[in-house]
Amino acid sequence: MKFVTCAQGTPEWHTSRCGKITASRFADAISTVGGLDERQAKYVALVRGGMDKPDAAAKAGYKVLPSSDLVRRALLGEDTAVPSDIAKRYAADLTIERISGSPFGEPARAWVLERGHKMEELARMHYEARMEALVTEAGICLTDDEIFGYSTDGLVDDDGLIEVKAPIDSAKIIEMWVTGDVSEYMHQMQGGMWITGRKWCDFLMYAPDLAAINKDLYIKRVMRDDAFIDDMVLRLAKFDAMVEANMRLLRYGPAPMPAPTPATAAPAAAPVADWRTAFLKTAV
Repeated sequence: MKFVTCAQGTPEWHTSRCGKITASRFADAISTVGGLDERQAKYVALVRGGMDKPDAAAKAGYKVLPSSDLVRRALLGEDTAVPSDIAKRYAADLTIERISGSPFGEPARAWVLERGHKMEELARMHYEARMEALVTEAGICLTDDEIFGYSTDGLVDDDGLIEVKAPIDSAKIIEMWVTGDVSEYMHQMQGGMWITGRKWCDFLMYAPDLAAINKDLYIKRVMRDDAFIDDMVLRLAKFDAMVEANMRLLRYGPAPMPAPTPATAAPAAAPVADWRTAFLKTAV
């Protein structure tokens, strides 16, 4: 694990993130389409776990054995899901960044970065006062191979993190207070705990406009989930392989087609007979 101390939005911050798969984009990186639905996945897991197909079908809620090509391939152990368009676009961006050494794409607007930085500072202050905890800014944390990175909003004491969000969408603010659903940010938080080695992460939603009713700071603690992390890391490794494949394709071009072997080569064309011989044969 390596730390790069820098303020968010600075040139050093952008450079340190360049070409890295960052925790804020982990969910995008591993997003797929075309996979099994919940019932299909349950059936396949039961069969591959050793259960007879009729029993597995009944257990998964089927009245007859599922026979789709997707299920057939999954039973053979094939990966039925493919990267989403979002994942492919993110992989393409990272490919160019790793080759150029410079950030690619349209940069975030200055006012967005400035607002985010200000909101994070205020949220940290309120959090420290309410939780009686010490929060340390730490810039960017990288894995030892510098493939993955996490921009920390703050390290708490010895074991914790904070992840700060300051939404502009009023409906989103109300929804968080009503449902407490932080699943949208789970990959980012679990990714941060994976990279930093921390045990928990406090999700903070800061909405200063609600200070009049003491609802300006929403806090929810999320504990480290190693099973979640293990699955995520395996899928992130596949995503990184896609970026590396893009780089090889750009540098060296498509792989050449193999030369035909004698067994697969097209048979030689028969020699064309002399026109006189052919004519005499047909005339006899």
